[in-house]
Amino acid sequence: MESEKYLEGQSMQRPPLFESDGFIYWKNRFETYVKSKDLDLWHVITDGDFPPIQNNPETKKDEVVPFHKQNDDLKKKLAKNNEAKMVIYNALPHKEYERIFMCQTTKEIWDTLLITHQGNNQVKANKIDLLVQQYEQFMIPEEESIDNAFAKFNTIITSLKALDEGFSSKNYVRKFLRALHSKWRAKVTAIEESKNLTTLSLDELIGNLKVYEEVIKKDSENVKSKREQSRSIALKARKESSDDDSSTSDSKDEEYSMAVRDFKKFFKRRGRFVRQPW
Repeated sequence: MESEKYLEGQSMQRPPLFESDGFIYWKNRFETYVKSKDLDLWHVITDGDFPPIQNNPETKKDEVVPFHKQNDDLKKKLAKNNEAKMVIYNALPHKEYERIFMCQTTKEIWDTLLITHQGNNQVKANKIDLLVQQYEQFMIPEEESIDNAFAKFNTIITSLKALDEGFSSKNYVRKFLRALHSKWRAKVTAIEESKNLTTLSLDELIGNLKVYEEVIKKDSENVKSKREQSRSIALKARKESSDDDSSTSDSKDEEYSMAVRDFKKFFKRRGRFVRQPW
């Protein structure tokens, strides 16, 4: 079967498996999955079940309709209630099912999961405050790569979005530019002068910075190579100079030794002809 090619939780036929340790990650994936299947299902999950109400043509009012009097359109809509509940059931492990099995509606199930793993409004507000603080204090050290910096930045803004909080795309771009180390100042100025920051996307900015990062890296490697080359030449010249001094010193020592030997020979020869006293 086609579905057998997918691991559980990764198949397009099954919702993402619940992750309590990564609830925000799971929540975003689950929401995307449900919306890709049927927007009505997401409505049931977040806003509540479709009620068995139908407009009475005689009274011109919406009325609760017993099952045997429901038309096909209403029955199809009401079926969404159970479909939405089944989608969540299929995503939950047994432990989580025990937590929500008393819930009557899909919205009750969803709200229980949110409160349990994301916290109530007070806990949510505290998390938002912490993330906003991290966002405002976000800075990029001199040696950190753009990829690593963006991964950290993206974690913050994604977490804020998951808590229904966030800033505009324009704000993200300006914040990331301000967070860059001073070595990027020339590039930041160039971007601000040549780009319209109101329309520049964060992805486009990151791509632009990564290209410039490669340029900086190559320039740094060239400078380092030239320094090492200059150092090698200087060491070689110093060694040759030292060898020359050593050779000169040895030559002088040898000349001195030869002079001493000649001097001694001279006095030996002279001693042979010195007249002895009678």
